Amino acid sequence: MSTEILYEDNHLLVVAKPPDIPVQADISGALDLLTILKEEMKAKYNKPGNVFLGLVHRLDRPAGGVMVFAKTSKAASRLSSQIREHQLEKTYLCVVKGSPQPAKGRLTDCLLKDPQTNTVQIVSPNTPKGKEAVLDYEVLGQSGEYSLVKVHLLTGRSHQIRVQMSHNGTPLFGDTKYGYKGKKDDRLALWSCSLAFMHPTKKERMQFTSSPPEEYPWNLFKV
Repeated sequence: MSTEILYEDNHLLVVAKPPDIPVQADISGALDLLTILKEEMKAKYNKPGNVFLGLVHRLDRPAGGVMVFAKTSKAASRLSSQIREHQLEKTYLCVVKGSPQPAKGRLTDCLLKDPQTNTVQIVSPNTPKGKEAVLDYEVLGQSGEYSLVKVHLLTGRSHQIRVQMSHNGTPLFGDTKYGYKGKKDDRLALWSCSLAFMHPTKKERMQFTSSPPEEYPWNLFKV
């Protein structure tokens, strides 16, 4: 499998993750993106031994779009620092059932993850191990019972967009884990459309974009 490379230098590798591929190895045993990229780099540069590629953030397996990987430990450390300090800006597109009200707003919740079931739920703010989750959203368009929504993450919690949008009464298309009632084989409509950060060594602001595939339900809208 060949992965779309959006940018590469000595420090960074920016790619468009295909949907339905795990970012790193998991219990499913399926081929993962990190392994694919390492093998591609090894072949491209004829490198002996192991290839270093640092995973600094994640995307849910069914989701796709822009991701950045670090090619050096220094880049990995500096990108991780930007994530901790909320300097790495992540913007997503998603298709939801219904229409969020108001059409533009902010969702703030407390999330608790269950590692045993790999599910997340919204809990009261004083719950032990609960973590604050904040996102801004804007409805970009509507088609029948579905809406196209742009989401800017202010925190990076597991399954955050999926859980918060579902709790808001507008579950993501294809997200049977969090309230979608359609076909079980409908693919999750969640796409990392923009990633912006400071280059770890050049100190330049960089932004990369990716468009979702031209397939249903994305093709209901002009994306």
